[in-house]
Amino acid sequence: MTTHSGSAHSWNTRAVHAGKDDLAALGLHAPPIDLSTTYPSHDVVAEAARLDDFAAGNDDGGPPVYGRVTNPTVRRFENALAELEGAEAAVAFASGMAALSACLLAQVAAGRPEIIGVRPLYGTTDHLLDSGLLGNSVRWVAPEEAASAITGRTGLVVVESPANPTLTEVDLRALTDACAPVPVLVDNTFATPVLQRPLALGATMVLHSATKYLGGHGDVMGGVIACDEEFARSLRQIRFVTGGMLHPIAGYELLRGLATLPVRVRAASATAAELARRLAEHPRVTQVYYPRLGGAMVSFETSADPIALVSAVGLITPAVSLGSVDSLIQHPASLTHRIMDEVARKDAGISPDLVRLSVGLEDVEDLWTDLTQALAQAVR
Repeated sequence: MTTHSGSAHSWNTRAVHAGKDDLAALGLHAPPIDLSTTYPSHDVVAEAARLDDFAAGNDDGGPPVYGRVTNPTVRRFENALAELEGAEAAVAFASGMAALSACLLAQVAAGRPEIIGVRPLYGTTDHLLDSGLLGNSVRWVAPEEAASAITGRTGLVVVESPANPTLTEVDLRALTDACAPVPVLVDNTFATPVLQRPLALGATMVLHSATKYLGGHGDVMGGVIACDEEFARSLRQIRFVTGGMLHPIAGYELLRGLATLPVRVRAASATAAELARRLAEHPRVTQVYYPRLGGAMVSFETSADPIALVSAVGLITPAVSLGSVDSLIQHPASLTHRIMDEVARKDAGISPDLVRLSVGLEDVEDLWTDLTQALAQAVR
């Protein structure tokens, strides 16, 4: 559980120092990486009692017993992310999908397997909910229909805002108020806590694919849920038995990424806003999607061949994923949302002409030159 020891400081300052408050007392400047898989247990009786506590989902902040259960480096990242999202706790996993899976398993185990899904969502999230592989069912609704779809077996309302890949925004306060007391999970991957803190808007839990902006350099994979301590215990119980623990090196890289998160997100957002403005005036762009709250993601529909466009870029990298310091572009219907069936993509507003751009930290003029030359080449 996080202590919010830096709450007197500004949010930007806390992003730099969160999870590191004890380092000076330890004689350290950079957080250590603990790579141990197991730990000495000289007092077997005491350690047995602690292992029972871990199995119940508790974490006393003391030394670990086994690396699958908890890790000091990962715990630093969890505490930092919880502080930045304004949560009591955070639980980290090996990927964003592992984190989401734990949330679904917790609700299924509690006898509330019905999920209310608000499209659009990340394509694999949509597929997981629709597949029922974890014992859940799903009912797809518009945001204003969510409350009326709730039954006594509803465990979770799942929403992403801004959404992947259309950047659709949902009034989170209206949604959470209408659905209370049913928990609302908000995927905050695109906005990050720099631009939006869903818990302050009534959400029960916040999901991040930490692979994206929290890491920020395209070289680490992870997922994390920020929530209250009660739900965190359920998530730790599931992680204890399923083994979805975040690797310590990933925990270190994600904690390091948080320190520069505000600077990276704001710089990339400024460039993205300018590219969105220019794209809206381009003759081969028919529609531009850019969130009111800002952000570093831009999606647009084009009268050019979208697949040819993605193939024609030079500076920008054609690739799935997002949130890196370098810009990435992809065709959602072919890649990130291909796993959805065509009807579901249409219901989610994902056009075959839609292109998704993750804006990095390159100069805006260089990115614009690359986009315009690609648009010129992408003749249908």
